[in-house]
Amino acid sequence: MADPKGFLNHGREVARTRPVDVRLKDWNEVYVPGSLLPIIPTQASRCMDCGIPFCHNGCPLGNLIPEWNDYAYREDWSAASERLHATNNFPEFTGRLCPAPCESACVLGINQPAVTIKNVEVSIIDKAWDSGDVAPQAPERLSGKTVAVIGSGPAGLAAAQQLTRAGHTVAVYERADRVGGLLRYGIPEFKMEKRHINRRIEQMRAEGTRFRTGIEIGRDLKATDLRKRYDAVVIAAGATVSRDLPVPGRELNGIHFAMEYLPLANKVQEGDYVAPPITAEGKHVVVIGGGDTGADCVGTAHRQGAASVTQLEIMPQPGEDRAPHQPWPTFPMLYKVTSAHEEGGERVYSVSTTHFEGDEDGNVQWLHLVEVEFIDGKLTQKAGTERKIPAQLVTLAMGFTGTDQENGLVSQFGLGLDERGNIARDADFATNVPGVYVAGDAGRGQSLIVWAIAEGRSAARGVDRFLTGASELPAPIRPTDRSLMV
Repeated sequence: MADPKGFLNHGREVARTRPVDVRLKDWNEVYVPGSLLPIIPTQASRCMDCGIPFCHNGCPLGNLIPEWNDYAYREDWSAASERLHATNNFPEFTGRLCPAPCESACVLGINQPAVTIKNVEVSIIDKAWDSGDVAPQAPERLSGKTVAVIGSGPAGLAAAQQLTRAGHTVAVYERADRVGGLLRYGIPEFKMEKRHINRRIEQMRAEGTRFRTGIEIGRDLKATDLRKRYDAVVIAAGATVSRDLPVPGRELNGIHFAMEYLPLANKVQEGDYVAPPITAEGKHVVVIGGGDTGADCVGTAHRQGAASVTQLEIMPQPGEDRAPHQPWPTFPMLYKVTSAHEEGGERVYSVSTTHFEGDEDGNVQWLHLVEVEFIDGKLTQKAGTERKIPAQLVTLAMGFTGTDQENGLVSQFGLGLDERGNIARDADFATNVPGVYVAGDAGRGQSLIVWAIAEGRSAARGVDRFLTGASELPAPIRPTDRSLMV
């Protein structure tokens, strides 16, 4: 194990961020380059090597956290990378983007700050890339079976990599012009530089995975035709239908879904635009939605030179400590200050938008809101609290309601849906159509990146068993598994 007294001798220390006035001038990741690795052996030594490591339960991937903490403490980076990759195809993604439910379940976190599991993870994988320990793993022989994967987000990429390594010939179809799904266009550069995606794609290409971009199944290629071409299909198209806000004035110019706004900012970084078609420059920006996507909009607006940024959330402000009804080891709802929030702006809780007001040219100028409270479990407006705030750009970041059904993918396959509108699947992640499987948010609904990767790995096992009659691929979760939450 790591240092038996590590958690007694050392406090929690996390990655340092660059000064706000410096990082707002660029789109690079917010952390100080190279500052994390020197503190990681000490931080890893705080791992208690628990008899029952509840961090395993917090993470759906079943990451072998105590094992790679021990190797990181001993600075055996190659061994740490091997144990990390044993359960996670893309730790450089999760180490940057996951909200770390493993840390919420850390046993040390019962009465002390938890182990910095996420920082240890990203340090191990970054060191592995720098040391050349991440190499293509091409299959020893091919099965002669073919698989199409629809969607190149984390679930699709995980399924594709697992199936390629099992010997199947895999082609990934992505409707966007580049591979990566929401990782590519939904996550700002300052949160994860896209070079991390690019080198994983090159690894996967070297292993034999093929990528087809700019092809939307259902529109550009009929789902029925795709099914005829391949022995099996994995649908990992995500839950891409944004939740709308049907209030008066919604039709005004300047009101956009977050997934209309964020991809354009990313395309500037890819070199597709000199300036984004939708920009916050010089505008009063209002972000509706208090989650991670909302925070991404906040950070993007800051970098584009917004005059002001206000983030609205309909729920009350969470506390900084666990609520009694969210005990360890569940994933609690806590007040988070992300790097984007450090950079400025105002956060307003317990408010609901009543309507928008525009100018004579049809451009949004004001957002009208009212304070709300929960009475007997029902959301109720507080009389006399109506007011308006300036809003020349509004982004709707209120989550997603399900997978896209307008493109014909669901209807052309003839897929069954569950009561929440997600694509239904059985215990092997198989749909009602033989040979067609579903992984990620398309079947689970909006979720975290670790759940997407776990679903992709699990669905790959179901496909492999369908194609060959048996499988040695791991399946870390079942379709019915859910987060440790109350």
